Amino acid sequence: MVKAEITETSIKIWDGEDAEKVHDELYYGKYVEENYLELSLVEAMHLYERGELDLTEDGEKLSRDQAFQTFSGKDEEFDHKYAVYSDLRERGYIVKTGFKFGTHFRVYPRGVNPYKDGPKEDREHTKWIVHAVPENYNQNYQEMSRAVRLAQNIRAKMLWAVVDSEREVTYYQVGRVTP
Repeated sequence: MVKAEITETSIKIWDGEDAEKVHDELYYGKYVEENYLELSLVEAMHLYERGELDLTEDGEKLSRDQAFQTFSGKDEEFDHKYAVYSDLRERGYIVKTGFKFGTHFRVYPRGVNPYKDGPKEDREHTKWIVHAVPENYNQNYQEMSRAVRLAQNIRAKMLWAVVDSEREVTYYQVGRVTP
């Protein structure tokens, strides 16, 4: 069982062997200055629910409900982001943060290595960028247009993942059509 610690801003795995297993074999987290592996909230929750991770905060082991409450307190969008993240991971996709693209997630096809070294043209590319929203979410056309154009610029598809009140996820692909 991998041990992770919840800190003010992140979830950290300090043990090198544990970090290597989670990062290199399961494709979770990112290394921070090679000192530790940092997990996002959704990554940590998913690993916890799969029985791969023990979570502690201030030296105390957390239950599933305590972890969920803690993460929800750190991110008001956690509930619907986690529903989408978990759904994509359970379908076998590799899911990483989409922060640099202004969205929640970037998704790689099943079976690829998102950490593959080498020239850019030989590396795996993001297949989709995904933004998780609750079913009652309102957005304007400019927000949607920006997301679609960004996805197009990186040769990915833009998906809006809508989470309903039963925590079921429906994906909508939105694209730009030019006549």
